[in-house]
Amino acid sequence: MSNQTLNLTDTVYKYLLNVSLRESEIMADLRRETATRSDANMQISPEQGQFMAMLVKLIGAKRTLEVGVFTGYSALAVAHALPDDGEIIACDVSEEFTAIARRYWATAGVADKIDLRLAPALETLEQLISDRQENSFDFAFIDADKTNYDGYYEYALRLLRTGGLIAIDNVLWDGKIVDPSITDDDTEAIRRLNRKLHGDDRVDISMVPIADGLTLARKR
Repeated sequence: MSNQTLNLTDTVYKYLLNVSLRESEIMADLRRETATRSDANMQISPEQGQFMAMLVKLIGAKRTLEVGVFTGYSALAVAHALPDDGEIIACDVSEEFTAIARRYWATAGVADKIDLRLAPALETLEQLISDRQENSFDFAFIDADKTNYDGYYEYALRLLRTGGLIAIDNVLWDGKIVDPSITDDDTEAIRRLNRKLHGDDRVDISMVPIADGLTLARKR
């Protein structure tokens, strides 16, 4: 028994993956290819992908948002969890990253579920508002440039239905979040959003210590 979250050693983490991870071969292939890149740390962990897929199934999501695609692992995890008529509006600005994503989505047979919008995400989200799509999404995942996190959150909140769920990545920021000597723009942006979420009565929240920290915010 423990009254606080266990600090995972490499051995315990390996055990966690060995007894709980059900990763498809195509997802494992994507993770391995991404691991060869110098920016591989931008990809979510496999257990986080599986956790998000579980959340999508639990809330019966059909329409989802993703802000920050990278090489497509998180979108692939969510797409697998969506019903055949499910949809992801995926926002990114990188042709290079998303070319990898598109290849794996096609191989996995889920490309028809993913509507990739290559443009600044704030513009895409504003367009969805203009298209009168407020209150029409079930789930949103935010994992992009940290200085715009608050803007992404506010748009996602408007676009989600009551009872919809927002998942915000990197909220523990490799532990830098608690180091007062670190004051770069990204770290400060995450700190501000964490404080805001703690007092935001528009949502129910839970910060989950999975991977680099994931805050779940349920729209009331």
